[in-house]
Amino acid sequence: MIQIKEIKAKDTYPIRKAVLRKNMTLSHEMPGDHDPDSLHLGVYDDEQLLCVGSFMMASRNDLGGKQCQLRGMATSETAQGKGYGKLLLEKAEGLLKNKGIDLIWCNARVAALDFYKRSGYQVMGDVFEVPQVGPHFVMFKSL
Repeated sequence: MIQIKEIKAKDTYPIRKAVLRKNMTLSHEMPGDHDPDSLHLGVYDDEQLLCVGSFMMASRNDLGGKQCQLRGMATSETAQGKGYGKLLLEKAEGLLKNKGIDLIWCNARVAALDFYKRSGYQVMGDVFEVPQVGPHFVMFKSL
């Protein structure tokens, strides 16, 4: 049975490390992980954690409203393409909207652009390089 639960930052680390930081020296811990207003969600299938995402209070001057940043979104390699990420985003968007958040933004890897576009996120600006990780775009979605 698929469940989406609020989890602790440390629960996200194994999937972040395996998917987002594989063969890298960058930390899988992120600024804001332990802030009291950060939200970490996990998608479980039969008690196995398969997908994670973290939402931190962070604003960009070029976007308006009350904002949060999506960081560390990752689905275990064996579970990719099964809709877990979409479920996580839908749950997070509902929770954040109820908390008064107007907009979610993220630095999306180029490889994930289509995933975010299908979920209603828009590209903003030009591609930029994150050292060791690769090309990214800023993407956002109004809630």
